[in-house]
Amino acid sequence: MKELLKSILFDQQKFGWNTRYVRRNCPSSYLSSQEIVVITGIRRCGKSTLLQQIRAEQSEKDYFINFDDERLIQFKVEDFQVLYETFIELFGVQKTFYFDEIQNISGWERFVRRLHDYGNKVFITGSNANMLSRELGTHLTGRYVALELFPFSFSEFLEFSGKTLKQGDIYRTEERSEIKAMFSKFVLFGGFPVFIENQSDNYIKSLYENILYRDVMVRNNLTNEKELLELVYFLASNVSRLSSFNSLAKTIGVKNASTISNYLQFIQNTNLIFQVNKFDFSLKKQIQNPRKTYFIDQALVTRLGFLFSEEKGRLLENIVFIELKRQGNEVFYYSGKNECDFLIRQGIKITNAIQVCYSFDTPETKARELNGLIEAMKAYSLTGGSILTNDTEENIAVEELDIQVVPVWKWILQSIYQDAQRPE
Repeated sequence: MKELLKSILFDQQKFGWNTRYVRRNCPSSYLSSQEIVVITGIRRCGKSTLLQQIRAEQSEKDYFINFDDERLIQFKVEDFQVLYETFIELFGVQKTFYFDEIQNISGWERFVRRLHDYGNKVFITGSNANMLSRELGTHLTGRYVALELFPFSFSEFLEFSGKTLKQGDIYRTEERSEIKAMFSKFVLFGGFPVFIENQSDNYIKSLYENILYRDVMVRNNLTNEKELLELVYFLASNVSRLSSFNSLAKTIGVKNASTISNYLQFIQNTNLIFQVNKFDFSLKKQIQNPRKTYFIDQALVTRLGFLFSEEKGRLLENIVFIELKRQGNEVFYYSGKNECDFLIRQGIKITNAIQVCYSFDTPETKARELNGLIEAMKAYSLTGGSILTNDTEENIAVEELDIQVVPVWKWILQSIYQDAQRPE
């Protein structure tokens, strides 16, 4: 095993060094603290690249291994000690470790805990959210900080595509038109770096198959591929729409709704989908109500499901939801006499209400979106709310309520265009 490890470690030493990457944010406090840093997120969203970004900026760089390597298929928990000894033999004594896709090794958390207890700094990545709730929660409680990584946001998409925004660009005619054209590409191609470059549908297909078969079926010992495929297809075709365990079981042809509940949990653990509850101060009522499903990236929605061209608003809604999650928000939907797409909660208080629609140019659309938003705002004593669109922008005052109608692309770039409002 030691000779094999030496070969792998030397092969991997330059892993990612020459990769062109968009700088992702990792709080400086995570780097300087003693806690284990756990980077999670869906496959191929850039976790390994972020790990290399962190590694490149540390004084100790050598104790790195990527466990997503077929030569490590026989690696067992007892081999971690051999790995440790090999690190020391090759590179001398160091106190900083970098483990990529470590969830591939059963029992890994015990070794990582030992490293931490002996005063080492450990950075790890993993593609399965269940890793946090089970392995980390069982053995590493209080010893780690988690950093959830998403595919590129629109601002990161612009940077990756070579577009650098300058102060005031969103107000200049030519630059604004270019940004809008780039947003149309973002809606189409999403935020997976490799897919943005190669634009190959086969890449998305391969990514999805890896998630479905390796992270869902193999990890959870599932055998009914047909049910899972039909479930994901239905959810992608009905993104942002309400569904319940019972309705999904009936649609897919599964006898027991608890089977659907389990499937959804397994799929959510891969970070492929998110489910959003109706807001209620009663947790029991939240659980009983139907949920809305969103996907981690719009490129997956359009290539795994079927959407009519007139349903572009649901794709925009998915983009807005992921941006809200990227910002760390706790998100719910509102349903009363009318509906509102998103409620944002901080602590025990609802702090924001947001509607999303593609166009805002017919009386029927305006009435529907405004009625739902105003009802939600009044229900939680909000004085301001937002309607996010593809291109419409205006301010609306209704009964002393302030409603901002803003294009989604501009809302995403909010921090940039707020700076741009200041005179040059």
